[in-house]
Amino acid sequence: MNLNDLRDNEGSRPSRKRVGRGIGSGKGKTVGRGVKGQKSRSGVAIKGYEGGQMPIYRRLPKRGFNNIFAKDFNIVSLGRVQTAIDAGKLDAGKPVTAEALVEAGVIRRVKDGVRVLADGELTAKVTFEVAGASKSAADKIEKAGGSLTVLAAKATAE
Repeated sequence: MNLNDLRDNEGSRPSRKRVGRGIGSGKGKTVGRGVKGQKSRSGVAIKGYEGGQMPIYRRLPKRGFNNIFAKDFNIVSLGRVQTAIDAGKLDAGKPVTAEALVEAGVIRRVKDGVRVLADGELTAKVTFEVAGASKSAADKIEKAGGSLTVLAAKATAE
């Protein structure tokens, strides 16, 4: 057997029906849709309707909730900051802020602030001015001789 001999089984992929091609085809005029009414028109799908049976979206319990006031922080690891300092993209002498991280290409955009996590090692003495930091990240910053200032969250327009 060769690769060019491979075929699908007969009838496994039926050819599509060409509808609306004359009454002799058996699928002319109304194209198998019956007559008149919403369902005979194009672009209609009565989604979620199950013939009067209680629809599945009403049978299943509703769970969870989406907090519209939740803050969306940029998460930055100490190792990522150290890599940027080593590459010369961040200046260790200046404070590390959200804007400085954007300029260095560490984060794409400033969301609701930056939260620092302790992944990786920090050897440079750096001042952080961020929205938050984990306890272990704060310890590593202090151990490296740097300082951490936690900024107040951005005030939302009332």
